[in-house]
Amino acid sequence: MADATQNLIPRRSWAETRRISEILRKETVGGALLLVATVLALAWANSPWAEGYADLRDLKVGPASIHLDLSLGTWAADGLLAVFFFVVGLELKREFVAGDLRDPRRAALPILAAVGGMVVPALVYLVVASRAGSDALTGWAIPTATDIAFALAVLAVLGTHLPAALRTFLLTLAVVDDLLAVTVIALFYTDDVRVLPLVGSLAVVGLFAVAVQRRVRAWWVLLPLAVVAWALMHESGVHATVAGVLLGFTVPVLRSARGGGPEAGPGLAEHFEHRFRPLSAGVAVPVFAFFAAGVTVGGLDGLRSSLGDPVALGIVAGLVLGKVVGIFGTTWLVARLTRARLDASLAWLDVLAVAALGGIGFTVSLLIGELAFASDVRAEHVKVGVLTGSLLAATVAGALLRSRNRAYVRLEVAESVDSDADGVPDAFEPGQAG
Repeated sequence: MADATQNLIPRRSWAETRRISEILRKETVGGALLLVATVLALAWANSPWAEGYADLRDLKVGPASIHLDLSLGTWAADGLLAVFFFVVGLELKREFVAGDLRDPRRAALPILAAVGGMVVPALVYLVVASRAGSDALTGWAIPTATDIAFALAVLAVLGTHLPAALRTFLLTLAVVDDLLAVTVIALFYTDDVRVLPLVGSLAVVGLFAVAVQRRVRAWWVLLPLAVVAWALMHESGVHATVAGVLLGFTVPVLRSARGGGPEAGPGLAEHFEHRFRPLSAGVAVPVFAFFAAGVTVGGLDGLRSSLGDPVALGIVAGLVLGKVVGIFGTTWLVARLTRARLDASLAWLDVLAVAALGGIGFTVSLLIGELAFASDVRAEHVKVGVLTGSLLAATVAGALLRSRNRAYVRLEVAESVDSDADGVPDAFEPGQAG
């Protein structure tokens, strides 16, 4: 347990701060593309040419002989999102192997906050959606996920002067959140598991692990192994994105002794992250959003009708209210129970803003919604609920971030601190951290 002198959300190292800043720059572009793809999908789906959008989304391509004749929408959800979750796996492993969060005491808070940010929204959803009958309860996990791309993009644009520790906290919380979401998908949204393909997929993941542990980088070796692992996972009945996370976990974070050891520089995980993060943020997630977000709203009457469904209301309440209570409440409880304190550079309003950002559930929430109500008439209502809840959460978080950002600009703290000749801000020098 933490002692009285330990800080909650402490200032990270300068190397970690620079890494987070680089990720934020990439995710800002990805978040913008995600927004554009969503607007295009909504505009097309609500235009006189809406039938063309549905035909494109449902167009089947791929070899039927191996059960991969999938619609473009399914390819985006099962295939492209596997790239996204591969990056999630890389990021999560790096955080706990070589990042500042390798210290269990530092890792505990974002993990607990992520758990609280999933449990409370699920409970809120169950309370609200229970009015629609027991069938509606299958969507309990929809408001539990946080969209990394959207959340980090909003933070990068509106929180330019917020302390770097807060950005690290959000990134780690969102990554853990996505890992938990994948676990939920594997455990609760898998109807029929075929053991032989699953074992085959895990065996191929093992071969991939052997190759990357030997520092093999050749795409013609690794890519076929990854594709086969993904295809077998898809055939097993477990959602294929699980393969992406497992493959990411196998990649070594530190350099081997033969390669110069940890002190010599980054390992294969960072190399892959540099290569695949732009593909994930710039292609995989926006394309998925384009095929998943195209809901025909039907004007104001249609919007009122959709939001009149307790399922949609439960999603909105879970994202906007449940996430804030779960993340902020868990963080506050940890502070109370462990006597830990917020870092001197932070205020509780900063934590509240991050908790509100957690309510942007877009990508993974849409994915879980498709799994929970795949052939249900509520599928369209689910999309309206996710879009409305994420938009409201982003609006609330944006207002809080703008207010806090102005406060930090006036106080001339965080990113505006002076640097010495070595390029490292004074606050990150040994003996200078608060």
